[in-house]
Amino acid sequence: MTLFSHSWTALRAAVAELPDEDFARPSGCAGWLVRDLVCHLVIDAQDVLITLVTPADTEPTRDAVTYWDVTATPPTGQDPLDALIVRLAAAYQEPWLLKFHLDDVGSAAGRAADLADPGLRVGTRGEVLTAGDYLGAYVLEWTLHHLDLVAHLPDAAQPPAQGLARSREMLEKIAGAAFPASFSDKDALLVGTGRRAPSEAEKADLGELAATLPLVLG
Repeated sequence: MTLFSHSWTALRAAVAELPDEDFARPSGCAGWLVRDLVCHLVIDAQDVLITLVTPADTEPTRDAVTYWDVTATPPTGQDPLDALIVRLAAAYQEPWLLKFHLDDVGSAAGRAADLADPGLRVGTRGEVLTAGDYLGAYVLEWTLHHLDLVAHLPDAAQPPAQGLARSREMLEKIAGAAFPASFSDKDALLVGTGRRAPSEAEKADLGELAATLPLVLG
């Protein structure tokens, strides 16, 4: 729960510190500019709020790791929902409006997470999780999107080290194998999720794991 708040606060702070011109730069998400990614974060924050007030009375069907559906096909940005985000982001027109909306809804999502009972069962996407597991899954979401945010912004703040380490741990559980010690947490996440291709040396270090990558999370 604490790591959720830490990762989410850091991501929102990174967005708040961006100069206006950076919103028109590419993000690490295929087909999305930084402004599109920030708009997606607003939707994510709304999802957190909705889920935390959607109690369930059945046994959990997923946990923080199995929450993710995994494919091997990286997104292209052409999916109808991805395209909708682009149109919605463009409607904001001014970066400060996006910043304001993310701060408004994002702060509320953060407060709701802080107040949530970790053992509360909640429903989302047709599945049931404890609130603790649901918020734990979002540590990976926030960390990956923080990397997406700063992919082409070398001066922007990077994700917290604790979030990177925990996200690597979750990705390794999803993969069913550990990434080589030669990989930093950041590189394990970028290569593991297909955000960048591994070098020849990295492929050699990955061994059999290379054939199972990328792990595209949805």
